[in-house]
Amino acid sequence: MREAAVSASELDAESAQWLQALAEPGAAREAALARLHKLLVRIAQGEAARRGPRLAISGPELDDLAYQAAADALLAITGKLGQFRGESRFTTWAYKFVIFEVSAKIGRHFWRHPAVPLGTEDWERLPARFGFDPAHEAEWRDLAAAVRRAVDTELTPRQREVFVAIVVNGVPLDTLVLSLGPSRNAIYKMMFDARRKLRAALAANGYLTDDSPRGS
Repeated sequence: MREAAVSASELDAESAQWLQALAEPGAAREAALARLHKLLVRIAQGEAARRGPRLAISGPELDDLAYQAAADALLAITGKLGQFRGESRFTTWAYKFVIFEVSAKIGRHFWRHPAVPLGTEDWERLPARFGFDPAHEAEWRDLAAAVRRAVDTELTPRQREVFVAIVVNGVPLDTLVLSLGPSRNAIYKMMFDARRKLRAALAANGYLTDDSPRGS
């Protein structure tokens, strides 16, 4: 099983304790799961509180989002314990899962409620990807709306999830790979295909021309 997991001697003491507790049968494992879930809820609540107001999510809805993210992160973590390599502390590794789940759920909330605007700081990540630098505020808003429509209508659900997570919500690539499972190359390919589709849609609607610089 060396390829599936590191040995306890290779880990810091806290990480080794987490893995041992989660591997124990019965009550010991249930207690460890409860402690881990409590930690994940606390992280999710903090991240949701930081991001939620920009999408007008608050109160019970925001709290429910945090609890769902923590539950999904716990399920993902326990399903991938064998992939933990000890390159960071166990809690740091687990943190990435719950941050991704919060980001994904906020992203899905936005696409279900497109009338809720993202802040300029979110959308300003997008135009440079397509070689477009609007000079006026009206052009900027028009482009942001066009990009949003293109993301919603042109991308597959998987491409949309990856694109929104990385570009709009700022989820680190390594966190996305860790949480979704595909390799870095698979994520790169999805992002390449998504950018290609979005560029084509923007060009077809007059926002880009054939001689526009190609964004990376």
